[in-house]
Amino acid sequence: MTFHTWCLFALAYLATTLSPGPNVLLVIRNTIRYGSRGTAATIAGNLVSQAVVVTLVALGVGAVLAAMPPLFIAMKIVGAVYLIYLGVKQLRSAGPRAKPGTGAPSAPVLDNRKVFREALIVSGSNPKTLIFFCAFMPQFISHDHALPLQFVVMYLTCAGIVALVYTVYAFSVRRLHGGLGKRRWLDTVKRGSGLIFVALGIKLLTARQA
Repeated sequence: MTFHTWCLFALAYLATTLSPGPNVLLVIRNTIRYGSRGTAATIAGNLVSQAVVVTLVALGVGAVLAAMPPLFIAMKIVGAVYLIYLGVKQLRSAGPRAKPGTGAPSAPVLDNRKVFREALIVSGSNPKTLIFFCAFMPQFISHDHALPLQFVVMYLTCAGIVALVYTVYAFSVRRLHGGLGKRRWLDTVKRGSGLIFVALGIKLLTARQA
C-alpha cells in the first residue's frame, strides 16, 4: 500500500465514521452516564470488535457470509434483536432512581466489563459491517506487498480514526451536558437513545441484503 493509497483509505473511512450510528449513540449514552471511563470502555469494545471483523475479512469470511443468505439473515436478526433489547431497556430505566432515604437520584455505577461487552456486541452483531469491510478494504490492497501487513496497517488506521472521532463526540457531549441540568438531560438521553436503538433495530431487521 503506497502512502497515497493509505491517505485515500483513511479519508474514505473517516467519512463513513463521521456518520452517526449505533456505535456513536452508545458512546454518547455511556459518556453521559459514566463519564470518560465509560467512553474509554465503549471505545475499547468497539476496537476489539473491529479487530475481529478485519481478521475475518482477511480470512475471506465476509465473502462467505455474503454468499450464504440464511447465515446473513440469522446474524441480522441477532443484531436487530439486541439493539431493540437495548432500546427497551433504556426506555424502562428512564427516570433517575432516588437514593434510599434521600429522594435524590443515584449516580449510575460503572461496570467496565458490562460496558465493554455491550460495545463489543453492538459493533460486531451487524453482519453488514463485515460485508462492508469485505467490499471496502480490498479496493486499497496492493498485491505487490505482503497482505497481512496491509491488513494490520488498515486496522490500525481504522482504530485510530474511530478512537479520535468517538473521543470528539464524547468531548462535545460532555461540554453540552455540563451546561444543562444533569437530571433532566440524563432522562432525556435515556428516552431518546432508547427510541433510537429500537428504530435502528427495526431498520436492520427490515433491511434487504445489499
